Amino acid sequence: MNQEKKNKKPFKHTASAKPPKGPALLNHEDKAGLEVRATAAKLLAAVVDKKISLDGILDPVHGNPAYKQLNDQDRALTRAILLSVLRHLPRVEAALASLLESPLPQGARPLHHVLCVAAGQILYLDIPSHAAVDLAVEQANRDPRNRRFAKLVNAVLRRLVREKEAVLQQIAQVSPVPDWYMERLSAGYGADSARGIAEAQLAPPPIDLTTKGDPEPWAEALGARRLPTGSLRLPSFEGSVASLPGFDEGAWWVQDVAASIPAKLFGDIKDKRIADLCAAPGGKTAQLIAAGAEVIAVEQSANRMARLRENLERLGLKADLVQGDLFDFSPNTALDGVLLDAPCSSTGTTRRHPDVLWTKGPEDIAKLAALQAKMLRHAATLVKSGGLIVFSNCSLDPLEGEDLVADLLREDPTLERVPVDVALWPGLEQAITARGEFRTTPAMLLPSEGFSGGMDGFFACVLRRR
Repeated sequence: MNQEKKNKKPFKHTASAKPPKGPALLNHEDKAGLEVRATAAKLLAAVVDKKISLDGILDPVHGNPAYKQLNDQDRALTRAILLSVLRHLPRVEAALASLLESPLPQGARPLHHVLCVAAGQILYLDIPSHAAVDLAVEQANRDPRNRRFAKLVNAVLRRLVREKEAVLQQIAQVSPVPDWYMERLSAGYGADSARGIAEAQLAPPPIDLTTKGDPEPWAEALGARRLPTGSLRLPSFEGSVASLPGFDEGAWWVQDVAASIPAKLFGDIKDKRIADLCAAPGGKTAQLIAAGAEVIAVEQSANRMARLRENLERLGLKADLVQGDLFDFSPNTALDGVLLDAPCSSTGTTRRHPDVLWTKGPEDIAKLAALQAKMLRHAATLVKSGGLIVFSNCSLDPLEGEDLVADLLREDPTLERVPVDVALWPGLEQAITARGEFRTTPAMLLPSEGFSGGMDGFFACVLRRR
């Protein structure tokens, strides 16, 4: 559901005529498109050097001031540039390194980000190469820190334009993800699968929908592909999701196909009392309600709770909303089930959030796994004997999934794993492990004519209290 408001206008690759407002660009004659590139370079630095989340930077209300000053069209272009550069950053950097006679000097990080923004456009975006070159040179000339490198910028980028195809072939051998992440993927999945996952995360994600009722009529109305879970996948389109048939009447919501799996693992929950402990933005909450459960939706953040409430109102669904820390949540009577889609490293969502690989590292995964284990232990205390706990997250790291659950089951004899029945999931057999847990990756779900493939990386399992 968190994509519902993001695509209000069709994206077109056009330059802005809005005057630049960045400090380094004041008191100069305007050059169309310059402010977009300057903002993209500044925000790339914030992500890579300062480990700031891209979602936070691009928030239209609380985000970066330079970004907020742009008009809607320029924001869309800035976002497209950043997503492309971050998805391909190791290869962009490798391309530049191959064209530089010597590494950039110490303290030249601002110049590095200008070059990356320009190179990312040249190599991976449908933007005129001459515009990327000219605007990068202009950025260098207008920034006192980079002015002496303007000729270097011009030479390197023009050579990149001339040798683009050869460079693309050369850098195709470079891992598209950071070394630390490739090491963890290889350890968890083996070298071949790790390479497949790394390549799959380069593709922008399609838009998947979960319907409140029968998906078939909406598959026909939207020209969508029905996926093994019953989710619908839209064909590529430009425009606003909110303008599509069914949005205003609350017939469906945006939810990646992998994210739709955990709520389905409860089976028949009609009239059962189920708590969704990390409920916002509400996709899984909506699934549980639509399946007939009496749902308690717990969310700590006031802003996210407001968003959850707004989404449920559009869908015409009702839940008992509880704002507060889940560790303080204790229902009067034991529940039939609990869904814990826990906060995690989000490494399974790098198709849509490529900044994750640059803002997080192994130490973050370890800390988050410890928090998830604590949350899961608490969640297990909330259900009655025979009650189910569905634990899930969008991390690809076994430390946050398989390893965590195995440790918990060794520690707590009152819990047992309920293996997923492969027969109930035709088309997703590959995603069910020998232990009966779900493990999806971006490399799963093949494309079909007119529709992209792939899905978010998710872990999900079912536990039962004895």
